[in-house]
Amino acid sequence: MLKDRFNRTIKYLRISVTDRCNLSCCYCLVHKEFVKIPREEILSFEEITEIVRNAAELGITKVRLTGGEPLCRKNIEKLIYNIRQIDAIKELVLTTNGVLLKKYAKKLKDAGLDRVNISLDTIDPVLYKQITGSANLNDVLEGIEAAKSVGLKPIKINCVVLLFISDGDREKLKDFCVKNGLELQLIKHMDLTKGNYSREYSGNYDRPPKCSGCNKIRLTADGKIYPCLFSSSFISIKNERSIKEAILKAVSLKEEEGSVFPHMAMASIGG
Repeated sequence: MLKDRFNRTIKYLRISVTDRCNLSCCYCLVHKEFVKIPREEILSFEEITEIVRNAAELGITKVRLTGGEPLCRKNIEKLIYNIRQIDAIKELVLTTNGVLLKKYAKKLKDAGLDRVNISLDTIDPVLYKQITGSANLNDVLEGIEAAKSVGLKPIKINCVVLLFISDGDREKLKDFCVKNGLELQLIKHMDLTKGNYSREYSGNYDRPPKCSGCNKIRLTADGKIYPCLFSSSFISIKNERSIKEAILKAVSLKEEEGSVFPHMAMASIGG
């Protein structure tokens, strides 16, 4: 069993398989100086699978694939299949913006993916384009239907609470989720220019969870393990003697509470 200094059991590994994305959402890419990871530094599927295998031997039971946009990573279903062969991994999920989900839903399910979280902040097509920079809302809606049809359930909808989105618009999204059997999660907006959470919404949030219950570590696309979303500390797997040693060192760095968001974009660490 993998535990940190505060006796929290660590069993959840979030993996950013790429920092590339097919959208440019206003709350993710706010720093013009954000530089993408050179392709030659991005972990191969074989390397990621070996990391997951070692993590599972230490006690990790849940893996989430993120990005950027994970469906932008060519042949992502091969990685899903490889991870699914690791018996200790009991839950394998993926977070996507949904734009490409119609195309890949069946491949993902057939490869062994359990379910998906889909980022969707509004069902108003004008607001959606304003948030994402370009995307067609219908592509996401068709992706949701495709995920439902192949059994990638339960489907969770991740909604970032933004100042310019009205409560009425969020109610429409809530009604859409109820009608379509989707689980809505309201996510507190992270202001990347200030490195802290916004406070403009007075209602309840579903994410992020309280630090006292944190059970996760994060792997970036270039092999860095972060103990927390709000930590500048990391351990590079490429610089350690073994994968297990890197994981154990990263877990030992977990603080009781996160303090600062050091990244140029959510895409760089996986949101």
